[in-house]
Amino acid sequence: MQEAIQYHIFKQVQDNPEITQRELAAKTGLSLGKVNYCLKALVDKGFIKAVNFKNSKRKSAYLYKLTPRGLEEKARVTVRFLRRKQQEYEEMKVQLEELEREAAELQEAGSKG
Repeated sequence: MQEAIQYHIFKQVQDNPEITQRELAAKTGLSLGKVNYCLKALVDKGFIKAVNFKNSKRKSAYLYKLTPRGLEEKARVTVRFLRRKQQEYEEMKVQLEELEREAAELQEAGSKG
């Protein structure tokens, strides 16, 4: 499972344990099938516990809860995800600086011609 997907699922589940798979799919941009697959994998690994409960809106629903192992894994995933995003940010900054220089050079050349 991709780190970004795992991070977003962990975050959504921690923020809203009563989130449905449909809501999770909408918030993460994943298909319902992919969310189902990922949740099952995280449950199988012992990172998330799914508890079936009765709900007035839906006959039965699941309450998703990060286990202690899941909280540890979320911390590790969050740090790795943050580092990757920081690296992407630094690379983007360099690209933007290059584009700004190029645009300034083109504007200067255009104003001379």
